[in-house]
Formats: sequence, C-alpha cells, structure tokens
Amino acid sequence: MLDQHGGIMALTPDLGIGCLLGGGAVAVADKRNDQVRQGQQELKGDNHEHGPPQHILNLVQHHSSRFELSSTLARLSVMLTKEQIVRAAVEVLDAEGVNGLNMRRLGTHLGSAASAMYHYVKSKDKLVILAADYVFGEIPLPDTARVGWREAAAALARGAYAMVVRHFWLIPAMSTHLIYGPNKARFDEQSLTVYESAGFTEGEADQAAATVLMFVIGAAQGEAAQAAWRARLRRSGADQDKELREVTAEVFEIARAFPRLRARIGSATASPPGDPFEFGLQTLLAGLESRLPPRHHDYGQGP
Repeated sequence: MLDQHGGIMALTPDLGIGCLLGGGAVAVADKRNDQVRQGQQELKGDNHEHGPPQHILNLVQHHSSRFELSSTLARLSVMLTKEQIVRAAVEVLDAEGVNGLNMRRLGTHLGSAASAMYHYVKSKDKLVILAADYVFGEIPLPDTARVGWREAAAALARGAYAMVVRHFWLIPAMSTHLIYGPNKARFDEQSLTVYESAGFTEGEADQAAATVLMFVIGAAQGEAAQAAWRARLRRSGADQDKELREVTAEVFEIARAFPRLRARIGSATASPPGDPFEFGLQTLLAGLESRLPPRHHDYGQGP
C-alpha cells in the first residue's frame, strides 16, 4: 500500500495476504468486510432451517477476522523504496547474474510479494538498466585540475575496471541493454572533461574516452566470465571444484597442440610479473598522449 511519501507497504509474507497496492487498500478491506457480514446474515437466514454447517460458519468467521484486521496489518508492513529495490537487484545480480534475476526472486530477497516490485519497476529489462546505472555510481571521480589529465584518466579507468569486476553481470547486460541513467551520464561527462582538458578536440575526446572504456571492459571480461561461470554452477548445484578441474584439464590438452602455448603450461612466463591491466592502461594512455602537441604532455606519468 502506498503511504503519503510514495513508498510501497508490503504485508509480511507469513500473514498470507500478499501485497496491497494503491491508496484504496483500506476501502477494499471495508468493502470485503461488508461482503463477509452479508454472507453471515444470508447463512443464518431462512434458507437453512437447521442453521448452516459449522465448517461454513468457521470459514466465514476466519475471513471476517482477517479482513477486519487489514488496517492494522498495513501499519505493520515493511516500506520499500525504489532505491531499496534497485540495491536488492544488484545483490541478486551479483550472486546469480542476469539469468538469475526475476521479480519473484527479487521479492523473495526482500521478503515481499513480487507484485510490489512492479509499482516502481515495470519490467526485468528496466530493472537491469537501473541496476547497471546504480553500479556506475560506485566509480570515484578524480580531481583533474589537481592530478593532471593522464592520472585522472587512469583513475577513471581503474575505478571502472574494479566496478566491472565486482559486478560481472554488467558485461552481458551491456551487450543486450542500452545502459543509461544519471550515474552513467556522470561518468561519461567526467571522462569527456578529462580528455578535453588534455587538449583533445570534442571529436577526439569522444574517441579517446570510448577507446579507454572498451579497453577496460575487455580487460575485465576474463574475470567477469569466471564469476559468471561460477554463478551458473551455483544455480545448477554442480560441484565447482570438479568442474574447474575438468575444464582446466581440457584447456591444457588443447594448448599442448600449439608449441608456444605448450611451453607456457606450468612456466613462469604464463604469469608475467606486474599488473597486466596497468601495463595495458599505461600503454594506451601513452599512445593517446603521443597524439597531442608537446605542450599538453604529462611528462613523468606512466612509462
């Protein structure tokens, strides 16, 4: 039921009444009370010479008590807000991925009826978009004027990379949904600000920001894929350790047919020193910087 602040009043599940939406919940309860009382009178009328069966009277009395308590139960309800619903959706997505999210699962996670979700969010697709925009808000925005454009660009990329790795479902969501919202716009605006402050034209800043974001998504894809794979195994109830051993053995078996891959199995070169993401990021930023006139270079930052 909606309160004066626009929240959803979701009745506690153990009461078995579900969720009443809209301001007329009490009016509906009063109407049903009248119907119950009318039924009681009819059952006690002349049509039943010896009175109605006892089980019928018990049933009417049971429902009469439930409807008369509707207002009290509403006051004991838990209020849900749009932000709570979106935050809960992120938690479900983090655990089970896009395929594991639906309104029923989300309602269970919140201890509410699935129908309560539809007041603020009209569909699963819209919920995924809201959740994706929500996690973009986790990326810290650097002070470009203080740290310089290149370090600011690196900080944005690192923040985006960490966010995508935390929320593995974002990559598949971005392949099937147009992600937009205030947090995504805030991130895009800051990215353009960074590259324009470096001396890139508007068109070049667009390309630079898009290039770095594509690198971030590609770099995070490996870890995100592993997390998605583990989530899928959890949903199916499979043995993760057993599955990992079998997949690893199959990968190595395929790699042995190729000399350079075979040489790296079990070798130190299979895990080179340093952070691969940082190596790629600094190489990319150095390439972008080389396209600027000399006066715009941030010397001393990166390789």
